Order: sequence, then C-alpha cells, then structure tokens
Amino acid sequence: MDPTQQATARLSAAGVHGIALTWVDNAGLTRVKAVPAGRLAQAVQRGVGMSPVFDVYLVDDSMTTSPHIGGPDGDLRLVPDLGRLTALAAQPGWAWAPADRYEQSRAPYPACQRQFARRQAERARSRHGLDLRMGFETEWVITRGPGGPPATTAAAYGMARLVELSAYLDEVLSALLGQGVDVLQLHPEYAPGQFEVSVAPADPVAAADLAVLVRETIRAVSARHGLAPSFAPVLDPAGVGNGRHLHLSPWREEKNACRDGDGPFGMTGVCEAFLAGVLRELPALLAVGAPTPASYLRLKPSHWAGAYQCWGLENREAALRFVPGAPDDLHGANAEVKCFDSAANPYLVTGCVIAAGLAGVEDALTLPPPVAGDPAALTTAPPPRLPETLPAALDAFERSGVLRDALGEPLHGAILAVRQAEVALFAAATPEDIAAATRDRY
Repeated sequence: MDPTQQATARLSAAGVHGIALTWVDNAGLTRVKAVPAGRLAQAVQRGVGMSPVFDVYLVDDSMTTSPHIGGPDGDLRLVPDLGRLTALAAQPGWAWAPADRYEQSRAPYPACQRQFARRQAERARSRHGLDLRMGFETEWVITRGPGGPPATTAAAYGMARLVELSAYLDEVLSALLGQGVDVLQLHPEYAPGQFEVSVAPADPVAAADLAVLVRETIRAVSARHGLAPSFAPVLDPAGVGNGRHLHLSPWREEKNACRDGDGPFGMTGVCEAFLAGVLRELPALLAVGAPTPASYLRLKPSHWAGAYQCWGLENREAALRFVPGAPDDLHGANAEVKCFDSAANPYLVTGCVIAAGLAGVEDALTLPPPVAGDPAALTTAPPPRLPETLPAALDAFERSGVLRDALGEPLHGAILAVRQAEVALFAAATPEDIAAATRDRY
C-alpha cells in the first residue's frame, strides 16, 4: 500500500470525510480548498486548482495587482503535504493538510510562501551547515461573539481566568494534544480575555504549519463553545494587543549554537552573527512580521511589544530578546523576536528571518551592546525606534536587498503591492476604525 492509500485508510478509520487544504496569503489570512477524503490520491497526484490572484488579496477580500501577479488569468495546483496530514480533533469528519503551490507544469510556483520558507531552510543547511529550530507563541482574545465583550475580565495572568474558562481551555489543550501538537505552555495573558499558547520548536516549515494549525484549532474550539477568538494585532487601540512571537535557535552538528560559545552570554560566533543579521534587518522585517496598519497600534513603547531596534538578555522590551536557558537544558537557549503578530504569514516570517540571519553570518556581523531595562526610559544613547507606521516599514522593505534577493521579484512584488494597497485602504481610518475592521479577520 503506497503512502496515499495508507493515509486514505487512516482517515477512513477516523471517520474523516473532508480534507481542508490550506495556504496563507500575503495579507496573512488562511485560505482553503476542500476535497472529499476519497479524492486525496487525485489531489496528491494532480493538485487542486486555484487562482494566483489570491496572492494580491487584501484583508477585506478586495484585490490589488502587482508587476507579476494579478487579474483573472492563470491557474495553479495546490498539492497537499501528506507528512502534515492531520485529523482535526475539534472538527469531527475533517482533516487538514497544508499545501504547496505549483504551476500547471508542476514547476514550483515562485510566489509560494511555503516553498520559500523551505528554500531558505535548505539554504541554511547546505551553505552553512545550520539547522534552524523555530516555534511561535500565539496570543488571542476570547470574546462573547464577534465584537462582543471579553469572555472573562478576571485578573491578568490570573488563575481566576483559567477557572472561569476551564472547560474551554481544556478542550483547546485536548484538541491540540490529540493532533500531535507538543504544547509547552497555555496560560492567561495581560489584556482582558487574552490567552497564549506556546508549542515546541520544529523546523521552519513545520513551525509555520503549526502556527496555522494552532490558530484554526483554537477557532474551531471557540465556535463549539459559542465564543469568538481574535488573533488581530489590536482589539482596543488603547490597550495591549496580540503578538505572535517567534523563538529561534540555529543548530550545527546537533549542537545548539546559542550556548557553549565565547560570545555574549555564551553564544557561539555563528549564533551572534545570525542574530546580528536579524537585528540589522528588523525595520524591513516588520513589513513581513507586522504587516498591517493595525500592527503599529500594538507596537508601542513600554508595552512589551518590542518597539525598539535593540536586543537584550531576557529583556521583554527589546525587539530581540536573548534567552540563555538553564545550564543543564541543551535546548533552552534561544532568541525571541517580539515585534511580530498574527496578521503575518508565518511562512514569510520564518523564511525572511532565516534570510536576514544568513546575511549576518555571511557578513560576519557582531551584536552591539545589549540593552537593559526599558529603552523608552533611557536618556543616554537610546536605541532607535523601529518603524512606527507601515509606510515606514515598507520603505525599509523596499531598500532591503537581503529580503528582495531571498524572496525573488514575483513574491517580493506581491507582498509590496498588498502592503501598499492596505495602507491606502486605511489611509483615512482612525485607530478605532482600523481595530474594528481587522479584529475579526485573522
């Protein structure tokens, strides 16, 4: 029995009738085509048709165009990744698989974000002997219906929140574990009705896949409980928003390069250079990891959002936080990029961060001195603010040869077109208007 037949038999035994094939567009929304379970073999062999125009969709489902992509012409093939095929615990009768996108000829589609992430991970391995391990933290706010009040107003990080919503959180945890997700933590966060889940690190493509699966699992469980989750950067412009922080560590020869070295806080030279590359490109990376005007309502100083282009040891106000880990924990040392949120396409995030880090390795960069305390409170030589608006981040993105070369012109151009169109879409909107328009989209 070949792998597809084995997968089909496994799904049949699990009572699965439909398979959701997903990809994430450049606006950060997860799009889907679904096929009956009995047609899995055809989907693997021939793919499922979809238009390339989705790469220039905006958050409100309107469309723009770009130099290489746009308009009604053309067709691509969605091909499910059987290695990630998962029966969905919170959606009985359904399974999920992330899809790669190909041309009709089965040549790789140059604007496929998932294949872009894979290419960058392979480049790190083949050119530098580095394996990247990555994991996302996902924050969300639970409300009693779209636009409704928070499902709980108990204290930030309080046990009362867990008690009040224990049945809901138990089902979230049970569904994730039932789908093979290695959950590290699940806990209340700061904002009213806000929670966070962290999962174990994986390779860059798998980490992005997990970000999709985690969000859609939370969405499904919430619907079963009559609740509405929001993963948007902000619900209330005056409050604390939702981030989706990225943890990463470069490994070489099965050794964590974030520890047992001669660099800052035990980093090896390749780790320091990689992180220095990420730090250098952070203004441009914001156009990928904080991709919507709503993102810049979250990126406020003194809100633990990472609004400054600096790094620090366990500093939650720095955009790049270094975590040395316990001496006996070989896996614990890592870095956290704090300025990203869930409006971002996670495949673009992992791929672009790798590209930035590898440029740092190739340029033999070193890190500047770390920043301790709140950068906003520094009166002597404060670090620079990261871009405070999406147009400012786009300026950095357009100037970044590192990201342009890594992405390639079709994908780079589509991302730029979508960002520029969303800037125009919200040009006359107030912060309250932006929050209201995006709070239930992600």
